[in-house]
Amino acid sequence: MGWTRWLGLSLAGVHMMASWPHAAITSNGDGVVQEVASEHYWAPIPGFPLVDDDRLDKLMDQVAAKVETSPINASLNASGAIVPERSGTRLDRLAFKKMFYSYMLEGSPTRLEAPLLPVYARVDSEILAAIKVKPIGHYATYFNRRNRNRSANIALAAAALNNHVVFPGERLSFNQTVGKRTKEKGYLRAPVIVRGELYEDIGGGICQVSSTLFNAVDRAGLTIVERYSHSRSVRYVPPGRDATVSWYGPDFVFENPYDQPILIRTFVSPGSVQVVICSSEHLELKPRQVPGASKELPEQHMHDRNASAE
Repeated sequence: MGWTRWLGLSLAGVHMMASWPHAAITSNGDGVVQEVASEHYWAPIPGFPLVDDDRLDKLMDQVAAKVETSPINASLNASGAIVPERSGTRLDRLAFKKMFYSYMLEGSPTRLEAPLLPVYARVDSEILAAIKVKPIGHYATYFNRRNRNRSANIALAAAALNNHVVFPGERLSFNQTVGKRTKEKGYLRAPVIVRGELYEDIGGGICQVSSTLFNAVDRAGLTIVERYSHSRSVRYVPPGRDATVSWYGPDFVFENPYDQPILIRTFVSPGSVQVVICSSEHLELKPRQVPGASKELPEQHMHDRNASAE
């Protein structure tokens, strides 16, 4: 017989409306939920008192929202030094439930310290140190630095890709990694071309980042899973070497076919964006030949978006 059922049967001897002193839930000495009234957590079953698990689940959700933290992967700073990872935490729901049942059955403890479990980062310093050493793919494209909005969008999208690690067999989606391009995230209005017409839209310019990533990934011999070209040619990459993206439309997706993780590094300087793919010295590279990008750009370089992105 499981402990939950056993406790449920034990509670049969407790009066349905038993009311203990209010409990408080804390975490590291800080208040999380100030007052928990036991009478609110009995299931409405006449003659057979049980804890209402639905209400308890909602309470645990409320506690989890306040005490859980996400882990942070190790990363490389601007000078290439490793910034160590940080572990996160999650609520140990089984331990919390046992503690809460004890309170409901016996009226104690009235101070419930939220039990936490560590959540380890996927990328630690050891992994990062091993895969930062060998550049396996590199690509650079160029843009008109005087278009400040477009330049800012390129910098934001590149920063969102920087330091991402793709493990063997995993796929990376540009859209899911960079996220939705919104004004709240700092993206600005910049020129886009939709169905051959010139418009301005939030996030104009990010396809230069996805195209630069595509060419670096292709040079590194990674597997291209999903890629779409623009509805008309663009000038920042050679013909046929672009990768259009849109949150509600095309995506760029690749997969790591190697037996070693790969690391994405991005660098943005006035007028250029670079993507470098790195990995372990033990990786057996199978590179592909990719033509380089031209540095000659028109005065007002426009970002083109595939009509299907609308």
